[in-house]
Amino acid sequence: MNENIFFPLVAYLIGGIPFGLILAKKFANLNIKNFGSKSIGATNVLRVLKEQCPKVAKKVAIATLLCDCLKGVIVILIAKIYGVSMNTQWSIAVFAVLGHCFSPYLKFEGGKGVATSTGVLACFIPFSVLVGFIGWFFGAKFIKISSIASFLGLICAVTSSFIIYPNLSINTHAPILIIAFIIVYKHIPNIKRLILKEEKRVI
Repeated sequence: MNENIFFPLVAYLIGGIPFGLILAKKFANLNIKNFGSKSIGATNVLRVLKEQCPKVAKKVAIATLLCDCLKGVIVILIAKIYGVSMNTQWSIAVFAVLGHCFSPYLKFEGGKGVATSTGVLACFIPFSVLVGFIGWFFGAKFIKISSIASFLGLICAVTSSFIIYPNLSINTHAPILIIAFIIVYKHIPNIKRLILKEEKRVI
């Protein structure tokens, strides 16, 4: 199979692995899809397990976060070893996020994409990811609403990418904007709750 098809396909399939669902089931015997926002991401894992199984909540949430971050990174690193083109490497990044957000194992449902996006973008624009992390940390620390923190981090990361990395090796910021669009799209329910002032805080 052509590497330009093979690697993005593998990234999609690995990106789709619902680690939050698997870990919550294994360590707390809970189907995370039945609670909270029904997302498989670390935020929902933390929120739900704090209520249902507080002893393992933080550990399982951290493990979910790390797994979601790394599942796209692993494919990119393997692609780098095999000398795959930068265009394909960026495609891997996009498809890993698509896999997480629209998992083939969950009838094309999934998480919000923030952790997986952070991992794959760190492979290409690490300093912008750092700027995004600062924005996210500010939102998480002082506003304590996960979706707002995610939006702040996203805005900071995307904006700074045009400043810090004005000339990417592929001569376009399109993959970054596509990933940003996916994240915003997956946060539409959160946006609605924010407008209605119903979005919950993470304490």
